[in-house]
Amino acid sequence: MNFADLGLSDKLLQAVETAGYTEPTPIQAEAIPAVLMMKDLIGIAQTGTGKTASFVLPMIDVLASGRRRARMPRSLILEPTRELAAQVAENFEKYGSNHDLKMALLIGGVQMGDQVKALDEGVDVLIATPGRLMDLFERGKIMLNGCELLVIDEADRMLDMGFIPDIEFICDKLPEARQTMLFSATMPPPIKKLADKFLTNPKQIEVSRAASTNKNITAFKVLTKPRQKADTLRWLLRNDHVETAIVFSNRKTTVRDLNKSLQRDGFKSGEIHGDIDQATRQQELARFKSGEINILVASDVAARGLDIKGVSHVFNYDAPWHPDDYVHRVGRTGRAGATGRAFTLVTDADAEAIENIEKLTEGAIPTFGKDDIRVELADGPKGSGKGEKPKADRKPHDSKAGDDTDRAEKPRRARRNNARSADRPAEDSSTQQPARDDQPKRDDQPKRKPRTERNETPKPRKGGGTVPPADKGEAGDWNGPVPDFLGFKAT
Repeated sequence: MNFADLGLSDKLLQAVETAGYTEPTPIQAEAIPAVLMMKDLIGIAQTGTGKTASFVLPMIDVLASGRRRARMPRSLILEPTRELAAQVAENFEKYGSNHDLKMALLIGGVQMGDQVKALDEGVDVLIATPGRLMDLFERGKIMLNGCELLVIDEADRMLDMGFIPDIEFICDKLPEARQTMLFSATMPPPIKKLADKFLTNPKQIEVSRAASTNKNITAFKVLTKPRQKADTLRWLLRNDHVETAIVFSNRKTTVRDLNKSLQRDGFKSGEIHGDIDQATRQQELARFKSGEINILVASDVAARGLDIKGVSHVFNYDAPWHPDDYVHRVGRTGRAGATGRAFTLVTDADAEAIENIEKLTEGAIPTFGKDDIRVELADGPKGSGKGEKPKADRKPHDSKAGDDTDRAEKPRRARRNNARSADRPAEDSSTQQPARDDQPKRDDQPKRKPRTERNETPKPRKGGGTVPPADKGEAGDWNGPVPDFLGFKAT
């Protein structure tokens, strides 16, 4: 099957061919005809399967005829993050090059004036994040009663980010006679409830098991300790034939610190997280796509839907808090039929998170072992990274010299005492005095009375009261000074 069999217009087919695509993916083959027939749709597919094009392509043909009006967009696409919204906008520019359609992008982090100006001129396609859309709606800068088509993309991510109440509010402001499409990689119960409320007799398309990972991705978990995670990551980056990689962390501060650490070690890396303004985010993504940097350290803002070709590796520096995020993170590699490798660094504290991930994906994540290493494990120059074992796998005192091993195993005090004895001159055995038999033995010496017997008389205590004599032979007795407050009794 090719795109011409799906009922798309000649202008659109020409744009698809110019973009270099010939055969549709499974979700595109099922979704495009349904959208062209104006049916409501629920699309469930793992990330990286072409969900974006499955609604962008038919929307261009549906909106090709019609008239736009000021502040009343004809269609609305809701995205959870700025990066996803910008990526959908790029798809519309690429595939709609032969159509006279105007598009507007409403996202945070940029000035609102240009966005309002675009709305005043009228738009056919409005791509927005819920927060900025709600802001403009409350200011009276946009009306939604002319929207004929609604797309809710990455619905499960909307749920995680707390956007479901905003989406319900937006849907209530839209006309009832509209076409609605909902796309998601997973289908938790709240999303199913949302679909039942706002979709009318939808066609459900599921091209893979919910919350499954791509078969083209080889995933591992690497057992390590918290203090060894950075060293383990650097070893993998140097020795697993990494071309381009995305390193995910749960915290923004970890992203910043890890990026600086990698740069100090000579890696070409950049960072992206929620505290970076939109212009810098786009700049970092452009550097990564162009090859100026080959490692992108990111928080989960880059986990959903970013279509970056040629990502050979994904590293979960931190195990994700939500098991759904694991599917999306790993899905940044192995896209469009390519193969990829994914590593999750696992400490003892991550046991529950890994268990939840394996329950969701219905499969155990194999542990990274010697058979999975891509390089020889011969000893290389220290710090070169070639043939160097990760510190998590190194054995302590792994030295070929037996003397060094013995030295490491000896206590420091024993080595110091041996050194002192070696410096002293050996004593002549003839000068040593023999033990005298007439010396009194220790048993003949008078015995001292135990402390409890010597202190039977209670002593006066400062502040009132007396110190009771200690019980003879009782473990844990304290014979030191007694604090003053212990002399007071509760009355």
